[in-house]
Amino acid sequence: MTHDVLPSHAGGSIDEGPLVAPPPGASETFDVEPPYVPGPEALAALDAFADRFLDREQSWLHFNQRVLELAEDASLPLLERARFLAIFASNLDEFFMVRVAGLKRRIAAGVAVRSASGHLPKEVLETIWAGTRELMDRHAAVFRDQIIPALREEGIELVRWADLDEDEQKYCKKLFKARIFPVLTPLAVDPAHPFPYISGLSLNLAVVVRHPKTGKEHFARVKVPPIFDRFVALGNQRFVPLEDVIGEHLKKLFPGMEVLKVHTFRVTRNEDLEVEEDDAENLLAALEKELLRRKFGPPVRLEVEESMDPEVLALLVSELGISEAEVFDLPGPLDLRGLHDIADLDRDDLKYDAFVPSTNRQLAPVESAGAVDVFKAMRRGDVLLHHPYDSFSTSVQRFIEQAAADPHVLAIKQTLYRTSGDSPIVDALIDAAEAGKQVMALVEIKARFDESNNIRWARKLEHAGVHVVYGLVGLKTHCKLAMVVRDEPDGIRRYTHIGTGNYNPKTARLYEDFGLLTADEAIGEDVAHLFNNLSGFSNKAKYAELLVAPDSVRDGLVEQIHGEVAHHLAGRPARIRLKANSVVDEGVIDALYLASQAGVPVQLLVRGICALRPGVPGLSETVEVRSVLGRFLEHSRVFSFENGGAPVAWIGSADMMHRNLDRRVEALVRLPGEAQVAKVRDLMDLAFAPDTSAWELDGDGAWTHNGGSVDMQAELIAAQRRKR
Repeated sequence: MTHDVLPSHAGGSIDEGPLVAPPPGASETFDVEPPYVPGPEALAALDAFADRFLDREQSWLHFNQRVLELAEDASLPLLERARFLAIFASNLDEFFMVRVAGLKRRIAAGVAVRSASGHLPKEVLETIWAGTRELMDRHAAVFRDQIIPALREEGIELVRWADLDEDEQKYCKKLFKARIFPVLTPLAVDPAHPFPYISGLSLNLAVVVRHPKTGKEHFARVKVPPIFDRFVALGNQRFVPLEDVIGEHLKKLFPGMEVLKVHTFRVTRNEDLEVEEDDAENLLAALEKELLRRKFGPPVRLEVEESMDPEVLALLVSELGISEAEVFDLPGPLDLRGLHDIADLDRDDLKYDAFVPSTNRQLAPVESAGAVDVFKAMRRGDVLLHHPYDSFSTSVQRFIEQAAADPHVLAIKQTLYRTSGDSPIVDALIDAAEAGKQVMALVEIKARFDESNNIRWARKLEHAGVHVVYGLVGLKTHCKLAMVVRDEPDGIRRYTHIGTGNYNPKTARLYEDFGLLTADEAIGEDVAHLFNNLSGFSNKAKYAELLVAPDSVRDGLVEQIHGEVAHHLAGRPARIRLKANSVVDEGVIDALYLASQAGVPVQLLVRGICALRPGVPGLSETVEVRSVLGRFLEHSRVFSFENGGAPVAWIGSADMMHRNLDRRVEALVRLPGEAQVAKVRDLMDLAFAPDTSAWELDGDGAWTHNGGSVDMQAELIAAQRRKR
């Protein structure tokens, strides 16, 4: 792997130019004879469609709209609908913190380069203001007009202060005095006290008080402490927003003053990280410094309750230095991320039916005394795991824990991008190191919004004697790899796991992901070389069974796509099916367009962003794009090809985005057996069945639900239960 990467553009939406031809010699990988190379006529036919890419920011907003549509779906369990409202709010926060902030940064820096969709940053930003305003209004209306009344009918009441009875008000008064008041810090604004810094995503009260003798009015800010529950439990499943309790007791904070006005507001700031690794001797120190700077990023959005006094709003706008377009007035309460707490209430009758993952059947037959002998199962055959349907704890987690305890295991190497706060994976690595095994953990401390957690884990691992590596300069290490080296009677054997999701036992119950457990020698050798590349110095860019970014994922997939064209032109079976979180990369999209123009059927299952226009005459008539959202977050990345009648499939960590293909270390593995390939093909068959419930994309960028009656995830749960 070479360490040269393309320049990093803020937001990653700069058109880096389509890659449509495979690199010299690349055809050796897939045995396509002769290799297909698009000629001048094919490229000219492609370039005739100058507007062939959808805007990625608008596509993301359409994704979050689909999340909102789940909250609006009256057929879903009520508390799950409330959770989708919370997810929508969290998603939009991150969108502003990263994507909107990136656009503003580019505008401020004068980087007015058109995106692949042909829009300037300022034009994109203007469409974002309009689109997000509409979605936020709709989000608030769903909460007010649908969720609150429906919850009330089920005996769960979200009320405001005016709705509290006398006993509830007395309870809140005692709570405020005993627990809330000691934590509050009023910050005044006057000549001696400048306007206070408002931290990102904090909920705040803008308070106007008046001195009873002088009649002079003063402004103060009171931060709503995030350490308390967003909604105060009153008993009998009644809740009131925390800011209402604080707002009614402000006289305690401002004794002797008259409280005239109280308004809630919330600020979103630029919280994307920029770490100059090349200039830093210590990456941890540089990142910790940048995390501190993040707290002081410029504001990108101001949310206020629609009843806010105009003079108070004008003061906030002036002091925060934001434009009117960045002000969103909404019905209260603000910050509905707290609905996660309501969704967690002990009301199983208002949630999805309980689901318990089961042990993969290839692992279950070799259980003894309740423990899975993962190594024995892997020697018997490759195991393709599909989480959360297959248990993470009895497969991947057990793999690492068993390796840590096994006296025959000599070494463990693993990447850690995100993991849980009480990670058994990390504990197992520590146990292994303390037992004298050689343990290497590649911790990606630049994982967005998990940086602080990962710094803590890195130091904990180092103190236990684990060799902690932070990857390559200029690249995030996003691949999901684990390798165990074991001393066996017939020699050293490598056992590997390659996945599409993080080594996180908590999200493994909520995220849909694939993982391959294998003792395949060729795959093991490739993974060993890749680990050596990441921890030391290596220039290996070609692997037998892996595609590794930033060197070969794009080129390898484009070559495989061209191979399907060659098969189709030769009259052999050809079809391309991809599953990803996002499809944005112009090189991959152009290759898919060329395949469609040649007549190859193309099916894309995309959870989030898709910049490809399907169904456009002369460009993408054979392309079908679907999106499935539901109980589990569709997270796996799958690349399936008909391959002339000998199907192949790849799984891995890479989405089809510039950041993944050019600025991250990603790994895809070719599934080694027919059974694993068939399992992936079965999933795609189900996803694209005519009666499967999904959203479908049209050539103009609009997503429409197809009205299908089959819930794909429910079908997979039912299939898993039948296997027990």
